[in-house]
Amino acid sequence: MLKINICGIDFKNPVFLAAGIMGETGGALKRIANSGAGALCTKSVGIEKRIGHRNPTMIEVEGGFLNAMGLPNPGVKEYIKEIYEIKDYLKRNGVKLIGSIYGKNPQEFSKVAEIMEPYVDLIELNISCPHAGEGYGAQIGQDPNLSNRVVSSVRESVDIPIIAKLTPNVADIKEIAKAVVEGGADAITAINTLGPGMVIDIKTKKPILSNKFGGMSGKAIKPIAIRNIYDIYSVVDVPIIGVGGITTGEDAIEFMLAGASAIQVGTGIYYRGYDIFYKICGEIEEYLIENNLKLKDIIGRAHEF
Repeated sequence: MLKINICGIDFKNPVFLAAGIMGETGGALKRIANSGAGALCTKSVGIEKRIGHRNPTMIEVEGGFLNAMGLPNPGVKEYIKEIYEIKDYLKRNGVKLIGSIYGKNPQEFSKVAEIMEPYVDLIELNISCPHAGEGYGAQIGQDPNLSNRVVSSVRESVDIPIIAKLTPNVADIKEIAKAVVEGGADAITAINTLGPGMVIDIKTKKPILSNKFGGMSGKAIKPIAIRNIYDIYSVVDVPIIGVGGITTGEDAIEFMLAGASAIQVGTGIYYRGYDIFYKICGEIEEYLIENNLKLKDIIGRAHEF
């Protein structure tokens, strides 16, 4: 009932793991695969090792979390050792793997994509992290021309489907969506974290995060994410993967009504445990059965009113 095809690839269900959560090691990814996810998105990796920001890098706030990890990773050549260990296991269990990558320019994105391609089913371009530092993440994704160039460069370098992950921190996300699709993106993930935001400790009178600023994730950003999905769906004709504050099947269905073909779960794991993927799938199925619907019937349905 929940099988879906995106970019010519069959997924056993539309509930995926988001980048940056439980994607640091092959063992962590395998644990999520065993928890019912239809696909796993790796943590974002680049061409070279990156330490990231020092602790504290995350804090819970009302309605979610602020985080400023700084894209820590061992570098793509080292990281592929982790996914090589589980690639056959994922294939046997019908779980697809999405490789999240970042770079500081189109050439670097392409180089990382070429190295990652043999080990994953799709590549997700992180052009949207709000706290990655000068020249990375959202500083790319806020510029439609640069976003287009990054996607175009990667499109020339790999044959597997490309997903562009967009930031909500723009004047008009529709403009960015059109730019990445024109560049060759096969799908769009939306949204990355909102902000950046800030929390100050009134006792020490200092910012709590070591980076001072961090991206907001969690339940509070869901209405913004849904609006962005709705807007993107109205201007491009590629699959959209919705992410941002999803913790229940009801949340997932709301994203799908706005136009998402699939969804990703990140901080929702904190609220409902590792088996949140099984739970959300069950809740979606229950909704479809009760309303005598198929999954395809609800995607974009809110645009009819």
